[in-house]
Amino acid sequence: MKLELLKGSRSKYLAAIVLGITAIFIIRLFYLQIIQSNYYQQQAAAEQVKITDLPAQRGLIYGLSGTTPEPLALNQTVYTVFADPTTVTDDSQVVKTIEADASGNAEPDLAQLLTVPGSRYEVLATKVSLTQATKIKAANLNGVGFQAITQRVYPEGTLGAQVLGFVDNTGQGQYGVEQGLNSELSGTDGVLKAVTDVNDVPLTIGKDNIDKPAVDGKNVVLTLDLNVQAEVEQALAAGLKTNHATNGSVIVIDPQDGHVEAMANLPSYDPSNFGQASNASDYNNPIVSSPYEPGSDMKTLTMAIGVDKGVVTPATTYDNTGSMTIDGVNVSNGEGLGHIGVINLQTAMDFSLNSGFITVAELLGDGQNITLAARQTMYDYYYNHFHLGQLTGIQVANEAPGTVISPNDPSGQGNAVRYSNMAFGQGVDVTMLQMAAAFSSIANGGLYYTPTLVAGTVDDNGNFTAAPQVAAQRSVSQSTADTVRNMTQVARASLFSASDTPGFEIGGKTGTSQTLINGNYNNNQTIGTYLGYGGDATPRYVIMVQVSGAGQTLEGGRDAEPIFANISNWMLNYLQLQPKG
Repeated sequence: MKLELLKGSRSKYLAAIVLGITAIFIIRLFYLQIIQSNYYQQQAAAEQVKITDLPAQRGLIYGLSGTTPEPLALNQTVYTVFADPTTVTDDSQVVKTIEADASGNAEPDLAQLLTVPGSRYEVLATKVSLTQATKIKAANLNGVGFQAITQRVYPEGTLGAQVLGFVDNTGQGQYGVEQGLNSELSGTDGVLKAVTDVNDVPLTIGKDNIDKPAVDGKNVVLTLDLNVQAEVEQALAAGLKTNHATNGSVIVIDPQDGHVEAMANLPSYDPSNFGQASNASDYNNPIVSSPYEPGSDMKTLTMAIGVDKGVVTPATTYDNTGSMTIDGVNVSNGEGLGHIGVINLQTAMDFSLNSGFITVAELLGDGQNITLAARQTMYDYYYNHFHLGQLTGIQVANEAPGTVISPNDPSGQGNAVRYSNMAFGQGVDVTMLQMAAAFSSIANGGLYYTPTLVAGTVDDNGNFTAAPQVAAQRSVSQSTADTVRNMTQVARASLFSASDTPGFEIGGKTGTSQTLINGNYNNNQTIGTYLGYGGDATPRYVIMVQVSGAGQTLEGGRDAEPIFANISNWMLNYLQLQPKG
């Protein structure tokens, strides 16, 4: 009896123990599966789910050879060679191989890099080509690995360097089109998030999988004609060598659509090796980023205002005394006291007499004074019709707007004296791009086209799609433009006809402007420019040349015009234009 009671008690104890253990398991499982489920899911995801960035390919940049796109900026795969010093088994063999096969791309002191205490990653060589990497890989060096990276290369070397810009070591565009169109060229990186097997191969299952493909950047075609660009750069270099100027710039625009066909600056640099530039200022494109006082080139625009408002013609006369007094301030002709007496405005244009264009400004007023109404008219044309003193929106970085002072400026700087100076190109800051675009509207019959560097895009199959043409705005009437264009033709013929190929219509205007140093004009440092056009029955190109240098006195007619003439004559031949019979 007692034995049976003992056995029953043991069974109860055993059952209690089993129930207790079962309860512990249940509680533990509840804790693990319910309470701690998020934690363990995260732990599993960390082991099984891999997130891979899918970098977008940077878009290519093309120029035009005639009408055919030709590459100006490409992507090239290069390799970084690295080592894990803790797993390298033969230091001397690694050093010998890298120095032999990576040549100029190897880091200095390779032997020292392989002995850095505790290091697991040391770069041995950068920008290694596929051929070099293949040779190194064939040596089967323990502890040596390779990382493929994309590098921007510019197959045409320095051609159009400041237009293109470059891509820095972080993959961001700097200067030029590379920065101006960086978002379009960069594209959008993709991402792959997926459960993987033990070999990290993505599986197709899983509700949380993400497969977002990268969107490569656009392949942009520039309006630059590579043949024109090359010729312009050569002509500019030759011209600077002749006149000893240290700096020079040239822009060529098609006046019929605003397409920039060439944009050259010296000094320059190689964007493939941008770190070797002699000066960081060489990265800038002065044509768009360096406003200056345009000097006598402005006289064509002032004359156009007067003709368009009906107050003057080329035959309008005035008494040239060599200087004029505006609100008590004496303003003289830059060319001295020549052509004294009654002359017409065509003569003032021919010989670049400041007094003639101050006269135009006065005739826009009451005939004797540059009134507020006259200044308001001039400002309206300069700013709203010719778009001076404002950004054009050209597709490069660091464009500067310049400054055209309004007559209503609260500082009082928009007074008659300033506007008398603005009439012949002082007291106003503009860029070469602004002046060339404004003059193009005179050359083409009065239509202002916003200057552009983008001709269109090319897809991966090489199909070219042209960018939509932006509608032109009228700057002056057709008759006004024709009149002023003819004035520049007459002015050129009176001074430089011997420079031109016979049988074509060539016109232009010299410009020589002082530079401001510490707020004062310096006669011993001047900027020389020439702004003109050429073609057959239709103006086909506008060319603007600028030469300058610290401490140098340079003139438009003497130093800039010969460069214009060389490019103009070449353009006539390149475009296969036929002279008049």
